[in-house]
Amino acid sequence: MSRGDDMTIKEAIEKMLEVYKLRRKFDETALVAAWPQLMGKAIANRTKQLYIRDKKLFVKVESAVIKNELVLMRSQIIGRLNEHVGQVVIEDLVLL
Repeated sequence: MSRGDDMTIKEAIEKMLEVYKLRRKFDETALVAAWPQLMGKAIANRTKQLYIRDKKLFVKVESAVIKNELVLMRSQIIGRLNEHVGQVVIEDLVLL
């Protein structure tokens, strides 16, 4: 028994995120959660604080060496994060 308006759970969740305008916040939360996976354990272990505000990712780093490396890789990091969620969520990276 099949109906013409059936949709998968994924499609239903995607539609709900769009209707309630939760997509951006959902993607931001997904990026913060995926930071260790995307950047590796060495960088994730030296990251103290991570949050997104106004399409800017703020990262507090305890090591000056790691901070310098992240500055040099800024555009690659932004590209990797946006690629992970499939759209532009981060436009700038601010290291604290």
